[in-house]
Amino acid sequence: MDKIRSLADLKKKREQLQSALKLREQGENTENLIQVRVAMATCGIAAGAKQVMEVIINECNKRGIQAVVTQTGCMGYCYAEPTVEVTKPGEDPVVFGHITPAKAEELVTKYLLGNEMLDGVIPVNYGKVDQ
Repeated sequence: MDKIRSLADLKKKREQLQSALKLREQGENTENLIQVRVAMATCGIAAGAKQVMEVIINECNKRGIQAVVTQTGCMGYCYAEPTVEVTKPGEDPVVFGHITPAKAEELVTKYLLGNEMLDGVIPVNYGKVDQ
């Protein structure tokens, strides 16, 4: 963490933290926003999920992407941790596995911004209740 040496440094740090917090905690109109869930069970944290979440928050913030970025518990894909579930408005969720910080940046730039699918998608192995 950079040292805070002036009031301007403190204000800049406050803005950065508030922006990151807003990105994580937007609770209204979530159906109209991209939702990103990072699995943060013990296995996910051990595999680097905290760093992955930080990268996703920072990249969404830097690029002005309106998204709700939250953590969730175990998704059941321990073999593929860290895992990230992305739900775009009006679309089914997509779960990505083996996400590194570098791949998290790629996830934001390619999939969230460009609709380009990435390697590492975990296939759906469940059905919806209404089916």
